[in-house]
Amino acid sequence: MTDDLEQIVSVHSIVDLKPKMCLRGTVKETQLYGAVIDIGLEYDGVVHISQLSPGRINRVTDVVQPGDSVTVWVTKVSPGQGRIGLTMIEPPGVDWPELAAGQIYTGSVTRIESYGAFVDIGAERAGLLHVREMSAGYIRHPSELVKLGDEVQVRVLKVDRRKKRIDLTMMGIQDEIEDAGEDEEPAQTAMEIALQRAQTQQQEDQEDEHHPGKRDRRPDLSEREDILARTLRQHSKQQ
Repeated sequence: MTDDLEQIVSVHSIVDLKPKMCLRGTVKETQLYGAVIDIGLEYDGVVHISQLSPGRINRVTDVVQPGDSVTVWVTKVSPGQGRIGLTMIEPPGVDWPELAAGQIYTGSVTRIESYGAFVDIGAERAGLLHVREMSAGYIRHPSELVKLGDEVQVRVLKVDRRKKRIDLTMMGIQDEIEDAGEDEEPAQTAMEIALQRAQTQQQEDQEDEHHPGKRDRRPDLSEREDILARTLRQHSKQQ
């Protein structure tokens, strides 16, 4: 679980709450359906019995007692009705609606089978990286490329929300990252152009001090200023 101290936020009203916010609260009372949590706002929050722990729970009091200090996450907020849904189960970093084909994640290998490896990308379930999606070449077993705990970069191939399945690939990711990193040389700003022109002019003037005859072959100051002005206007239109 992530360090709670790094997650916990401070809010002052129910309207400030958003899903996945991590809060600190105190168990105010327990009921058959769950626990009422005082989170320091104008309304209390409720943790349903199914949200007290990932495992099966027979009684709320098996997990919490009145007066217990607990870490909770916001699940639902209804400011108009004064209802705040909470959970004591840390939510996944990536929800199902947020997943989409083409997304790239850095995940951790959590399981290896003969047909592939399972990679935790922060979603509710680990994604399947099939052995054929690990390399363009032939691989007899996934362990030839990865081992438990390895961090790997993967791309989402397909998401089946009904079956809660995520298919992943390692193919072509490095090429995409390199393409994204090959930024074109940034265009010069008007200020940079003017500075470059000024530096060039200074160098030419210094040369003139040693070769006076060159001055007759160069445009006068007004002509140079006109050239610079046209250059800046042209650059401004291109932006």
